[in-house]
Parts: sequence; structure tokens; C-alpha cells
Amino acid sequence: MASAKGIAVWRHPRPEGVRGRCIGAGSDVPVHWRRAKRLARRIQAHARRQRLAHEIWTSPLARCADAGRWLRRWGWTHHQRDDLREMDFGAWDGRPWSDIPKAEIDAWVADFLHFTPAGGESLQALLDRVAACALPPDALVVSHGGWMLARRWLHEQAALRPTADRWPRPPGYGEVWNLA
Repeated sequence: MASAKGIAVWRHPRPEGVRGRCIGAGSDVPVHWRRAKRLARRIQAHARRQRLAHEIWTSPLARCADAGRWLRRWGWTHHQRDDLREMDFGAWDGRPWSDIPKAEIDAWVADFLHFTPAGGESLQALLDRVAACALPPDALVVSHGGWMLARRWLHEQAALRPTADRWPRPPGYGEVWNLA
């Protein structure tokens, strides 16, 4: 469980129809309204227990922003921030992973930090964006697995060069992490 010391970041709820697909900043996929409302209730309960301000920061993508919209209905202040969005996978975005040429996946694995899918962003660009994202010290946030991994990497393993075999698995949908 996250505490009031640090930024509490929830991964958005499980979106609809994404199984087996590459989903990044270019895919504004829906989340069932019940899942968004359930996450908003969890955030609300956390804020009450920790005596935190009723203020939420979210990615503008619906899978995150929908929880913020529920909170706004209940009197919260909702900030949508583009720097909280998922990694941009460019031409890969929305496609089944099985349709992405193996040579492109191999190129990404070989240069995990700097490879950029056509029209997308590299992991280095994501890390730079996340590093520049200034939030209040006790912010409540709804973001994406890639954003959360990048933030945690910068805080815990910044001295290491990220490689595909070292990159951790994303948090579960709706999971909360306390991040510096």
C-alpha cells in the first residue's frame, strides 16, 4: 500500500480489447466505466486514510482520465498531463504484437534504450519525459505501466543502462506504487 510519503501512482484499469496488441500513447482504448469508478473509489479511500488533498493527476488517455473524471464528479480537482502518458510506439501502436516484424522487435531488443519504432519514441525519450515530470510530493496519479516502470527505474536503478532482459514487468492493472 502506498503511503502519504511520495507520489502514489495507480496503473489504469484493464482496458477493453487489448489482449495481444501493442498499446501505447497512440491507442486511446476504452475502460469499462465500472472499472474506472472502482479505481476512483480506491483512490478516494486512500486520500481519506492519508488525509490528502482531493486532487488527482492523470494521463489524458481515457484509460487513465476516466478515473479522474469520476473523482471530479465527486468534487475533486482533476489535472490531465500529457507528460503522464504511455510510451509512444508509433507505427506499432494498436497492432497485434504478432504482426510486428521480428526484425523490428530484434532491433528494439538490441538497442533497447535508443531504438524508436517509426513515428514513436525511444525508451530514452520516455525516461527523459518522466524525469522532467514535476509533481507535488504527495500527488495522487493515474498513469500507465510504462510510465510507472520508467519512474521506478530512474529512482532505483538509474546507474544501470536499461536492457530488455533487465527491464521489469509492469504493475498489474489498478495496482498502486509509491514512487519518489
